[in-house]
Amino acid sequence: MRNIFLFIRIYFTFIVFLLLMGISIYMLFSYNSYHHAVYSKTASEITGSINKKYNSIEYYFQLKRTNDSLVKANEALYNRLRQDFEIPDTVNKIAIDTMVLDSTSIARKYLYMQAKVVSNSVNRPNNYIMLHRGALQGIKPDMGVIGVNNAVVGTVVDVSDNYSVVMSLLHEQSNLSARLKKGGETGIISFDGKSHEILYLKDVSKFAKIHSGDTVVTSGFSDKFPGGLPVGYVKDIINDKSSSTYTLRIIPAANFENLQYAYIISNLQKKEPEELLNKVKNK
Repeated sequence: MRNIFLFIRIYFTFIVFLLLMGISIYMLFSYNSYHHAVYSKTASEITGSINKKYNSIEYYFQLKRTNDSLVKANEALYNRLRQDFEIPDTVNKIAIDTMVLDSTSIARKYLYMQAKVVSNSVNRPNNYIMLHRGALQGIKPDMGVIGVNNAVVGTVVDVSDNYSVVMSLLHEQSNLSARLKKGGETGIISFDGKSHEILYLKDVSKFAKIHSGDTVVTSGFSDKFPGGLPVGYVKDIINDKSSSTYTLRIIPAANFENLQYAYIISNLQKKEPEELLNKVKNK
């Protein structure tokens, strides 16, 4: 306490000066319209700048929560896409006793389920992705998997209770039916085990008109994926004169190096056509 009084006694004149200067500044800006306007503008700019930096910092720390909410929103939107619903053709049916068009249990074909990527590889000849969603959450082998940008990622090959393993498109045994978006010519997507930046679309007709940058999408012939999902973009053509077809080098649409979330696709109408086909084969 004695030190405080000693400090005030030593710096009394300076403290009084600061106090009077503060009062003078307050009166100047309070009772002079010009100075008050300048003060308000300057204070607003400083406050705005501080708030902007604070919001940027806060936004950075909220990115994970924002990303999680976007993934959930995407899952809901995927499950409302028109191509995910398919009902049998009823054009030739004269009398219809019951037809429930609004029931998703009848018309729905594809169901999308989000999953967190646990592990992923891109630089091996045979690459796999592990997802934190398994049999207890409705995942089965042979389901298709896409990334958050709709791009095809791979196919589920094995599951445990809470995890699933996906054979990436970057796998030498991966085969996917695909087509050129413009012309509709089909081929098979494969990987040669080398660069993760290149896939191959094989068996494309030489009558096809192909240009660099053309989009390659799923053909819709597979029961794992709806048609029209992006697979990649044409980089160039490998013209083997001894073959009657082209092989195209494709840049993958999926960003395999930065894969954090994925969507597993369940084909709810897969069983019926499989049973019908097996019935025909067994005759």
